[in-house]
Amino acid sequence: MHREYHKWFSLNLDRDMEMLIFGHAGARVLVFPTRRGRFYEYEELGLVAALADQIEQGWLQLFCVDSVDQESIYNRAVPPCDRIRRHGQYEQYILNEVLPLSRMKNPQPFMISHGCSLGAYHALNIAFRHPQWFGKVVAFSGRYDLSAPVAEFRGLFDDYYDDDIYFNNPNHFLPNLNDEDTLSQLRRLQIVMTIGAEDPFLDSNRALSDALQAKNVAHELHVWNGRAHQADDWQKMAPLYL
Repeated sequence: MHREYHKWFSLNLDRDMEMLIFGHAGARVLVFPTRRGRFYEYEELGLVAALADQIEQGWLQLFCVDSVDQESIYNRAVPPCDRIRRHGQYEQYILNEVLPLSRMKNPQPFMISHGCSLGAYHALNIAFRHPQWFGKVVAFSGRYDLSAPVAEFRGLFDDYYDDDIYFNNPNHFLPNLNDEDTLSQLRRLQIVMTIGAEDPFLDSNRALSDALQAKNVAHELHVWNGRAHQADDWQKMAPLYL
């Protein structure tokens, strides 16, 4: 299997960023790591191996990016407004640096946005905010409202709220989305979400599914037995849904 390492200084983030590419051809897959995860996590969790067949056959090419969660939404050392601002810089890094590199490496126009746990949030949020760049989103065990506490998971903005937070919480902005151009772009997306029946974020997924249905946006929501929020679960999901 072709494996390629990249590192460069990001002007959008003012720091070095790293990335791994797996495969030589096929649909481009933008892969976000889990909470505070690194660019090599998808491989370490056994998910690259789970997709080895599709990658080696030239059906999928993975672009596994790094995260800045510890500098953004999980950085309690700075005010919430700075957390969401840093998150916005990360989005610009993805849109203006990673996606152009992926297109240079692989002219295949079909791009999949994908991630597990917090990576599912990143994958779905950027695809819903910028659907023109994606053909499919595959989100495993995601949380789509970062502002509200759920079970043992705290809200990430300490009760602070502004427009940037609103427009980066899919469960907030989607129900109020009425722009027909954006909705038509969302309706052409293939949207696949999975969640465990005992996952604390089940209600978040159901709420998002309800909002999509209300907007006539076709999608799949697959509820797995148990919590289904571990690497061995995602290893089973990846070949099924990607």
